[in-house]
Amino acid sequence: MTTTFVVFKKYSSFELAKEVTTILQNKGIEVHFTDNLPRIDGNIMGTSYAIDYEIKIKPSDFEKAEKALSENAENLINQIDKNHYIYSFNDDELYNIILKPDEWNEIDYLMAKKLLEDKGKTVDESMIQSINKQRINDLAKPEENQKAWIYAGYLAAILGGFLGIVIGYVLMTSTKTLPNGEKVYSYSKEDRASGKTIFYLSLVFFPIYLLLKILLTKE
Repeated sequence: MTTTFVVFKKYSSFELAKEVTTILQNKGIEVHFTDNLPRIDGNIMGTSYAIDYEIKIKPSDFEKAEKALSENAENLINQIDKNHYIYSFNDDELYNIILKPDEWNEIDYLMAKKLLEDKGKTVDESMIQSINKQRINDLAKPEENQKAWIYAGYLAAILGGFLGIVIGYVLMTSTKTLPNGEKVYSYSKEDRASGKTIFYLSLVFFPIYLLLKILLTKE
């Protein structure tokens, strides 16, 4: 049985991504390092791309990986100088880092806790864990209001366009990875069912549309 690797972290810096990869590998964690570099020259397509370097690991290794990065950050925290951007954050911004750790790196998270504690502010670990658990539950909820895409998908399917196949496939298969490594569907059961219908409807109409186009071209 093939083990699925999912995105653990994304970085815009190649050097930082490779550094994190090395830290994890030194802890015996298997890592797949990938990027989203376009395989077609962006100048040809007339498009510019934001590059992300992705670190993928097994979902079962998420907790171990977070611990490894946290330990590494703790070793580096005393080396941070006073010009670090986090020193300009107010209390609300520091609390925001603590309550949304998946949106920040490990050093930012530990620094936010340290600065708040240095100011005599309360950092209740049990409360943070409870809020983070609720945040994961909120992130796990399906994305709402897909009616516009569903209507567009049905229209594209009936008109015989390839777009219907794409919309249907995305609606019925899209997933997202939660901060704890769990993988869930992006859309509700009902929207996935609509996506499935759109997908197969498009598969029926698309070849018919192509055949008619070929026949009309020959006339």
